Amino acid sequence: MTQQLLVKLGGLQCSFCVDSIYKALDRLDGIEKVGVSLSHEESLIQYDPTKVRPEQIVNLIRSLGYVVRDPNKVRTFEEQEMELQEHKKQLYLALLVAFPALVLMIMRWAGMAQIWFPYVMLALTMMMIFGVGLSILKMAVASLRRGILNQHVLMELGAFGGLTGGIIGFFRPDFPMADFLGAAIFITLYHILSGYISLYVRTKSSQAIKKLMELRPETAIIVRNGIEEEIPIGEVVRGDLVSIRPGESIPVDGRVVEGRSWVDESLVTGEPLPVLKEVGSKVIGGSINKHGRLLVEVTRVGEESFLEQVARSIQEARAFKPRILQLVDRLLKHFVPGVITIASLSFVFWTLGAWFLFGEPNIYRATFATLAVLVMGYPCAIGMATPLAMIRGGGIAAQRGILMRSGEAFQNFKDITIFAFDKTGTITMGKPRVSDVIPLDGNSEEEVICFAASLEKHSQHPISSAILQFAKNFQIELIDEIEDFEEIPGYGLVAEANNEQIVVGSLEFLQKKDIDASRHNDIILALRKQGKTVVGVARHLELIGLIAVSDIVKPDVKKTIYELKRRGIQSILITGDSQETANYIAGLVGIEKIYAKTLPGDKSKIIRELQEQGEKVAMIGDGINDAPALMQGDIGISFSHGTDIAIESADIVLLRKELHSLIEAYEIGKKSYRKTKENVALAFAFNGIGVPLATTGLVHPIFAMIAMVLSVTAVLSNSFLARLGKNSSP
Repeated sequence: MTQQLLVKLGGLQCSFCVDSIYKALDRLDGIEKVGVSLSHEESLIQYDPTKVRPEQIVNLIRSLGYVVRDPNKVRTFEEQEMELQEHKKQLYLALLVAFPALVLMIMRWAGMAQIWFPYVMLALTMMMIFGVGLSILKMAVASLRRGILNQHVLMELGAFGGLTGGIIGFFRPDFPMADFLGAAIFITLYHILSGYISLYVRTKSSQAIKKLMELRPETAIIVRNGIEEEIPIGEVVRGDLVSIRPGESIPVDGRVVEGRSWVDESLVTGEPLPVLKEVGSKVIGGSINKHGRLLVEVTRVGEESFLEQVARSIQEARAFKPRILQLVDRLLKHFVPGVITIASLSFVFWTLGAWFLFGEPNIYRATFATLAVLVMGYPCAIGMATPLAMIRGGGIAAQRGILMRSGEAFQNFKDITIFAFDKTGTITMGKPRVSDVIPLDGNSEEEVICFAASLEKHSQHPISSAILQFAKNFQIELIDEIEDFEEIPGYGLVAEANNEQIVVGSLEFLQKKDIDASRHNDIILALRKQGKTVVGVARHLELIGLIAVSDIVKPDVKKTIYELKRRGIQSILITGDSQETANYIAGLVGIEKIYAKTLPGDKSKIIRELQEQGEKVAMIGDGINDAPALMQGDIGISFSHGTDIAIESADIVLLRKELHSLIEAYEIGKKSYRKTKENVALAFAFNGIGVPLATTGLVHPIFAMIAMVLSVTAVLSNSFLARLGKNSSP
């Protein structure tokens, strides 16, 4: 029976690292499926426990030089920051070694060389390769042992080529020893710089996420022997009594044993209106307690809980998500083996080939050609093309309230064919508001609202808040003296106002009070078909008006849908609401394809089916129930006011509530990808010209190194100099 292992990873720098893990695990007997996420730094592995043990899988990943963290612990942001600091320290040490080496090389070119220069250069080179860059050497050796060719291997081949050429220079004066050694030093330096930049991009995105989430509680207040105690949520067990105060998130699945309150389950179920919870009612972890205190007996913990089931769906979505082959991935997949092959052929040609053609091997040109090919072919600039474009685009996006978290967020936008929208909190405001006031039988709209709001101000029902806010917005004066007030929980209100009996509540409640609303059934039915909750207002047992409360559509949604359609992108609605409500909302905003009454797991399945049909899907949502779909989508987009799980599952987080930010994110993503292509073209311009020239053996190692530096400089300039101008658009 297949089992799954979730491994938290550290030390990933780029897509080469992901590919190395894929290849290594794929060759391990018993591995059936591997999913590796660079942006989320984790791997989900499906394996046969009769053939391979989890510790073997973990040890294999560690042997490649990557960090494996405890899968039962959420990786803290502090750990990620510490890893960045370690890489920064490594970069500083590399600069400390490279700077005196550069000074010595300049002095030698100026004719100021001393007899001790070669020995200092050799010492600096050894310090760089076997000291500062030892971790890279270990990763290269581990990859080579498994037949994996990656950027670490190519870097070490270039560095050792330079070291070899430098050592030969001690015995042959015609070999520019210092230049060979300098090439080895600066290849290693740029490799460390490239790794630091990639890690910096991910870490800063995670730190921004931390700021959004740091106020979220991670503890629960339990009641044992009549004493309240605050403990980590992970320590709560079945049968514990958890106290939940008004305004707090419900941390567990359970059953109410004491108290009564309205609970907002919209982020969990997608339903916008809060639900009354009394003794015996079930509550779901992740929902929000709105008013009264609740005492909840925990009924499900661990893998049985709703949140754990969602987490498992997210993991599966991540594993089944089509692996995105980035532009640079496609190029480097053939580039690294190609460079190594060309370097090897150059050496063979100038040794065996030269011996066959000219009668003797040319070791000098063979060494120059081999090292120059490895140096000029080192893909530092190519590897930096994507992260630099991400930094640039991400910075511009952040200024506009958009947090771009991953490379997929940049590359995939250009290919998106479908935007899938959740309803509550995404298309709608996520809060009930008065949408219609319909006075009846000659009464005025102001009268209807006045009587209703005068009673509702004494209630804590969520609909009461909506009616009161409506009255406040239109400055309707309320009746102060209310007598004989009575609230029937979940049904309605009865009171005396201005010596008149007023009844406000559901139509079913009004019917029990012998108030006839049947004459207006056509109006009521039309409102309900629009997914609205209808409240009746009666005076002296006569219906004087209807108030419809619903979740209001955001004002910029229709414009956003239109802008997507103008770009050739289809919009679909995926919601847990009824078909009638979904049809009405979709009609308002211009969405033609609808999936209604969907469960959390169904949303990700719908997206997966669309992907299997060749579609590229972006999912937009903010609730716990949206998280698996956000992970499954080619791009997942959430809001900063969404749940922790939704935010963590998303590639893009919109810091503003306006949905039109999607269009800005789309344009920034497309233009950032264009910038990536420009960077790659610049990098390959140097590699494409330099590598063939290097095979001649006439390219001096220092010129190869200068070309490499220039290629990186060109990529840096293309990425950032445009921002110095007045126009900061991508």
